[in-house]
Amino acid sequence: MDFGFPDYLRIPPESLGEGTAVTVHQTGGMAELAEEMANEMRRVIESATREGRPATLIVPVGPVDQFPILARQINERKLDCRDVVIINMDEYLTDDDEWISLDHPLSFRSFMNRKFYDLIEPGLAPRPANRVFPDPQDLGAIEALIERRGGVDACFGGIGINGHVAFNEPPEPGNETVSNESFRQLSTRCLPLSRETRTINAVTVGGEISIVPARAVTVGMKEILASRQIRLYCNRPWQSAVVRRVLHGPATAACPSSLLRDHPDISLTLAEFVAHLPQIQLR
Repeated sequence: MDFGFPDYLRIPPESLGEGTAVTVHQTGGMAELAEEMANEMRRVIESATREGRPATLIVPVGPVDQFPILARQINERKLDCRDVVIINMDEYLTDDDEWISLDHPLSFRSFMNRKFYDLIEPGLAPRPANRVFPDPQDLGAIEALIERRGGVDACFGGIGINGHVAFNEPPEPGNETVSNESFRQLSTRCLPLSRETRTINAVTVGGEISIVPARAVTVGMKEILASRQIRLYCNRPWQSAVVRRVLHGPATAACPSSLLRDHPDISLTLAEFVAHLPQIQLR
């Protein structure tokens, strides 16, 4: 019986990315993926240093395990990151569009302090002014900073269950109509989070969705697409289907990450279990 499963769900691991501009890498498990992500972040920083300038990166909190590894590498190699700019791509907001407090269990700012900045030797760590989050009270600041820095060397990220990248949520079905080109031009903004995002993110707080804020501030598709490199990483079993939709489904604002796949320098690294076919009885 045909249940109407999309054809992309049948694409085997070895064929992922074929016919697209996306370079797909497969690695072992979560630990191997974190190591590879940290290595790539370090390589971007070192490459800019060799060119005689400090790097500018956009980074996610999710995946997360790469940050302590990168901190260790910076310390071991005595890599001077004082002038490196780290732009976190998003943060949760209160209902009044203020950053959630640092003591909130889901605060990305708190996470970055604990799992990255505080682990780096003070003489090597990015200066406090270079530890940047999108500010809901100054939404134009990110774009202005990127212009002053001469662009973003690399944007790192993951893929949400609905295909979002950063918190660029797809248009709400039945309520919003946004063309693909208009969606690509969206810049840093505050927005409501989708039900799908809040539900899957509740897994990190024991499944209690009421703890997950309803709003966020995010860098936009415009800033991400303008980055010289885009490096995506997926390490969750539930991403098996969405990565196939991103790579081989329609390129549409309804699946925001699909709009990245024609970027001139984009790669997607998958944990081996993410590359496996989704656990659906396909015949």
